[in-house]
Amino acid sequence: MSSQKWFITGASGGLGLALAEKVLAQEHPVVAAVRRIEAMQALKQAYPDLLQVESVDVTDREQVQAAAARHPDVDVVVNNAGGAVIGAMEEMSETDIEQQIALNLLAPIHVTRAFLGSLRAKKRGTFIHVSSVGGRVGFPGGSLYHAAKFGLEGFAEAVSQEVAEFGIKTLIIEPGSIRTGFVANFRWTQQLDAYKDSAVGKLRRWIEENGEDTASGDPVKMAAAIYSISQMPEPPLRTVLGGDAYAAIDGGYTQSLTALKAQKDLAGSVMFEGKTGFVPG
Repeated sequence: MSSQKWFITGASGGLGLALAEKVLAQEHPVVAAVRRIEAMQALKQAYPDLLQVESVDVTDREQVQAAAARHPDVDVVVNNAGGAVIGAMEEMSETDIEQQIALNLLAPIHVTRAFLGSLRAKKRGTFIHVSSVGGRVGFPGGSLYHAAKFGLEGFAEAVSQEVAEFGIKTLIIEPGSIRTGFVANFRWTQQLDAYKDSAVGKLRRWIEENGEDTASGDPVKMAAAIYSISQMPEPPLRTVLGGDAYAAIDGGYTQSLTALKAQKDLAGSVMFEGKTGFVPG
């Protein structure tokens, strides 16, 4: 097996760290792009020759571009950094709104842009976008997280079709809950009285009380699955990881398909006679 150089954002904890460990154990070099270099100390000692640690704020475009320029030989780019602010949309501050879009949508767009030219030039490579069950299904309390993750999936799906002919693979990973400080990774809005007993308030209380205990995804197993899929000659565009994610997305797809089919006659009734409409090849 030939060596692949991986660039992983948000590699200092959770799924990102598990993936970095898995890739290093397979003897591939890794560039870990993290905010806190000291968080990677133990892994650096274990793999001094294979692991490079870069201090990168992924929401800073110039830092992202500079890191990509230092590593033009990267083969696999993993957009893993992310995080959720939970609360009613009305409770979100302007800062919350901008931070959620910057971290979960704009950052992976700019990381992808920064590396795409070099992968296209060598006609091979892989982009792995760590989305979420929340990139397919919306829950009360996650409006800005969902806005970003739904956007990331649309971006990745479109770009995958633009770059496939250059030998570049695209993977969208949709994990459910992960048992690595699941609740600790959330930021919470300041609750408004109007929402205390609403759908958002109830979900917030349930997550605070039960979230950590019910989180089911094993980050080590998830990382192994992501690595295996990345090595497939023709991997699926989307991969769901976790029984909770599968159930939520299955339910969402089923409901959406039923609603769509009920609209078939209405959809056709608003067309000009003899026109097929816009159906790109």
